[in-house]
Amino acid sequence: MNLRDLKYIVAVAETHHFGKAAGRCFVSQPTLSGQIKKLEKELGIVIFERTNRSVEITPVGAAIVAHARQMLEQADVIQQLAQAHQDPLAGPLRIGAIPTLSPYLMPLILMPLKKRYPQMKLVLSEELTDTLLERLRNHEIDAALLATDVEEQDMVVMPLFDEPFWLAYPRDHPFYLKDEISRADLDDTELLLLSEGHCLAKQAMEVYRLKQRKGQGEMADLRASSLETLLQLVAAGFGLTLVPALAMRGSWTSGSGIVARKLEFKDAYRRVSLVYRKSYPRREALEAFTQVIFENLPNTVYRPGQKKSGQNKSNRHKHRNKKARKAPK
Repeated sequence: MNLRDLKYIVAVAETHHFGKAAGRCFVSQPTLSGQIKKLEKELGIVIFERTNRSVEITPVGAAIVAHARQMLEQADVIQQLAQAHQDPLAGPLRIGAIPTLSPYLMPLILMPLKKRYPQMKLVLSEELTDTLLERLRNHEIDAALLATDVEEQDMVVMPLFDEPFWLAYPRDHPFYLKDEISRADLDDTELLLLSEGHCLAKQAMEVYRLKQRKGQGEMADLRASSLETLLQLVAAGFGLTLVPALAMRGSWTSGSGIVARKLEFKDAYRRVSLVYRKSYPRREALEAFTQVIFENLPNTVYRPGQKKSGQNKSNRHKHRNKKARKAPK
């Protein structure tokens, strides 16, 4: 038994297919299948039940696969410890990020990161929170940029910044002429949400004080898988949505027919954190990565503990006068 064998059985367990597992491991299917049969004979048990249509894990096989994952993780830790001893800032840094953050944060930091640490290779994954956490547990990524609370004992949560929410609505909406938007004003509006699995959808519901999505009506099935699509729906007049502050730098802010205003509620923000395993050895690389983030954040977001409440009065009056000049006919 060796690490190669363990990689083979974990790959089959995750794909439930010998051909796909062989492709993942960069070997031929006969090679992978033969090696697993050899391992099963050596152990005297059956790890996988094979049929013409499927590959299923036996109960004892499931226990073996669990231990195999642990052993592969420990082998990965040994490799990373050796690499960290040589140069903790060199080599790949595998970062995952949620889709409502990655397109707006990464353009701010990629070039500064490359210039300061040319020996570091950033490998970026953009996926939903649950998927990123699963990949983090399986050592498939080194850290994840998330906007939800994580309460796992084997994880470290490093708060990075608080990102206020802005309310986006069509230019001809009654809110265009309002000086202030209160929570009561939100009660009679149609809130457009991202599809299930997006943390932004849950956060928007919390700001709106909604306990559950609408189950019926015209807006019940009108959901999007990306923030850009959601904003297109807003521009078309289907409703309103909440936009994280970093997304205010997007192209949609000009010429789209959408107006966006920062919500002046104490809880109208989300906290973005870097989450990583306690066992991760290259802490220096993560510290370097976060330092670049801190140095390139716009002033529309805040470091934890930084004062959020209150707008500059001159800016507020400027916004009010601008609305008066451009009020729809």
